[in-house]
Amino acid sequence: MKNAQDLNSRYSTEELCARILERHRARIKVRKQQLVLANLSRIVTAFLRLSNRKGYHAMSLRELADESGLSMGALYTYFDSKEMLLVMVVGEVANTMSEVLASVPEETRQDPRAHMYWLIDTHIRLTETMQQWFVFVFMETKSFPRSVRQAAVDSETLAEQELAEIIERGNAAGVFDVEDPQLFAAMVKPLLQDWYVKRAKYRRRKVGIDRYIEQVTNVIERAACSKT
Repeated sequence: MKNAQDLNSRYSTEELCARILERHRARIKVRKQQLVLANLSRIVTAFLRLSNRKGYHAMSLRELADESGLSMGALYTYFDSKEMLLVMVVGEVANTMSEVLASVPEETRQDPRAHMYWLIDTHIRLTETMQQWFVFVFMETKSFPRSVRQAAVDSETLAEQELAEIIERGNAAGVFDVEDPQLFAAMVKPLLQDWYVKRAKYRRRKVGIDRYIEQVTNVIERAACSKT
């Protein structure tokens, strides 16, 4: 559970908005640190809630102002267009996924099976912490402007590429016996996504995150591991 606690503290909405603020400080006109972070968190939370409820393109800045409790003028001190806010949010998802997958302990990286288990556990727990962010990117990518779409696609495929590389290393070490690592990884990725995209299905079945991770790990283990 330490991994879950670390992810929850490091990638809370407030922490993510602090990272957005650091990356885009020159664009944001408010200078009081405490005020700017609190309001940015309200804006991003409202943006994700509205977009996931009615769609990014259908959401207006007027609705965002009402949902966040800020005036239109206040919104424009944080970004100059809805697309700029989109860039901030999608960029943070992509940066976070890249950062988290690169944080695997070196001793775990050296063992393909342990690395695979770590990736499954970490990916699912990260998307639990950032569910609204990942649902938004998953559901809306096709409708994003071209300038933003590639970052969203990259964040979606990063774990798949990492898993394929792990399988390839495991094949070479005799740990795995997978004929086509790229195809295998592509087929596994929906299992990782299902937890955050179809949460209601698992809630109805009273399936918690620990059980889900265990079952996904068991399925992939049986499919990937060498029979010799």
